[in-house]
Amino acid sequence: MNRIIQLIKIYLLFILIFLLQKPLFMLYYHNLYHDVSFIDFFRVLANGLKLDASMAGYLTILPGIFLIASVWAPFTIIEKIFKGYFALMALLISIIFVADIALYGYWGFRLDSTALFYMKWPKDAMASVNVFTVIIGGIVIAGLTVLLYYVFTRFVLRKKPCDKRAENRLLTAFPLLLLTAALFIPIRGGFEVSTMNTGKVYFSSRIDLNHAAVNPMFSFMESLFKEQNFDKQYRFMSDEEAREEFKKLVEQPTDKPIPVLFDTPRPNIVMFFLESFGSKVVEPLGGIPGIATRLNRYCEEGILFTHFYANSFRTDRGLVSILSGYPAQPTTSIMKYPRKSQTLPSITKTLKQNGYSSTYYYGGDADFTNMRSYLVSQGISDLVTEQDFPAKDRTTKWGVHDHIVFQRLLSDLQNKQQEPFIKIMQTLSSHEPFDVPFHKSDDLYLNSVQYTDSCLGEFIEGFKKTKYWANSIVVLVPDHAMHYPSSIDIRSVERYRIPFLILGGAVKAPEKIDVYASQIDIAATLLHQFQLPHEEFTFSKNILNPDSPHFAFYTFPNGFGFLTSENHYVYDCDSHAVVVNEGNKFENRKKGEAYLQILYDDLAGR
Repeated sequence: MNRIIQLIKIYLLFILIFLLQKPLFMLYYHNLYHDVSFIDFFRVLANGLKLDASMAGYLTILPGIFLIASVWAPFTIIEKIFKGYFALMALLISIIFVADIALYGYWGFRLDSTALFYMKWPKDAMASVNVFTVIIGGIVIAGLTVLLYYVFTRFVLRKKPCDKRAENRLLTAFPLLLLTAALFIPIRGGFEVSTMNTGKVYFSSRIDLNHAAVNPMFSFMESLFKEQNFDKQYRFMSDEEAREEFKKLVEQPTDKPIPVLFDTPRPNIVMFFLESFGSKVVEPLGGIPGIATRLNRYCEEGILFTHFYANSFRTDRGLVSILSGYPAQPTTSIMKYPRKSQTLPSITKTLKQNGYSSTYYYGGDADFTNMRSYLVSQGISDLVTEQDFPAKDRTTKWGVHDHIVFQRLLSDLQNKQQEPFIKIMQTLSSHEPFDVPFHKSDDLYLNSVQYTDSCLGEFIEGFKKTKYWANSIVVLVPDHAMHYPSSIDIRSVERYRIPFLILGGAVKAPEKIDVYASQIDIAATLLHQFQLPHEEFTFSKNILNPDSPHFAFYTFPNGFGFLTSENHYVYDCDSHAVVVNEGNKFENRKKGEAYLQILYDDLAGR
């Protein structure tokens, strides 16, 4: 009987620990939850209990086996095994709890396996967090680990099972075996057809309340184990139906004239990936006045796409969307898999085959998130990274301040270059922790944008004085938007709206283009202007083709948005809920589902 009581105590103790994490999480993010009623707080606990019970079941299976073994083995040996197990679980629970709290403010979703991908490059992964936070986090993890270990050993191992040998060991072990086997009921989530998943705890129209109910350990483990089965994910319809629907969403042939944007079909290209610039900081797109003042002015000088969207919320996904015209995935990043990412087409690869030289400028570590592997495989022959700058310039956590990299790029352009060329610069200063040598705004993010914007302005004005300006275009597009303000829903349409601007001496005339598009459409649009083929860019569409469908597609953790002028449709696959459905409510659901299904078919096949 003592063994049965111990097993029950272990299971309930895990549940209690997971339950206590929820008010602590909400207290830490009190700015999000200050208006939560007692009823909503209770609903967070009650709905979250499903995942807590499931995760507790997983963690209690091994203790159940240990207790069964103790019927035969000396408990002194089993006790040592228990102490090792509890020490490991105390450490694991503490790390996940603290990491989840630390990252939620940056990411806007509960912890998943994405963190493991970035932790392959710990220096860069920690660059978003200040040293004080890391130290405090380490202290909290250590303290929680010690506390949890004490609780486990004090309340579970205080009373040993009866040492007297059971006359019938099988009779003693059998109830324990049944009880351990019964743990699969909460693990699975009962006897329903669907098994336990994160979405089962979603209960509110407020995403932050749903997030509060999620068990971060379950969320992490769930994403970790389902990541590889790409051809089994997002099955909304039959394969044939998805293919038929997808055919309507790709580039279509046309006999109508397509506008020519540039004075020459083979201009030089200078492309900037502006870290975390969203429409919120661009005044001509309805953003905050007086922030990106140089970019605001250039919107009047160039070709501005006014209904343009990022495909994701992370840099590694954004770069692939822009260069390869390949949609971001909600549960993974193709850049994680060099064997797959090297099979993608890209703007740079096509340009290289047609005589363009290429250089990529980035003031940080090009190996972060397998970026170097991807860029080199896409035909970029020359990379200028943090290691190409003297140590005195590598003064930020991410590497080199933007103004130094802009100066290096401008210096190169003031010297003789092999033409035609494409030069790409990825900025980094407007990334957390927003550490810049500049102060104009008390808001750290806005201040970092103002800094990078000023650097961009100085570069453009300097570039205009070079001999290459007249035959060049400058392409400005963010890698993704910023989670700004912090209260914004990570699923919302406005979270993904970004500027896309083309200016330069080779631009025929300033204009505004109002059709819906996203980062994946840059490849087909530019390559058509350069009179180069783009058929291998399956997902990319020429924005200026009047007969092609005009839409924007984006993904967030386990969900997608599909936007047209007729309908904004956003679906959360965790909660199986429509988040946004504005306009013609029957327009985009099937399109978005088919698009995502075909994307994962393509990902599985690479």
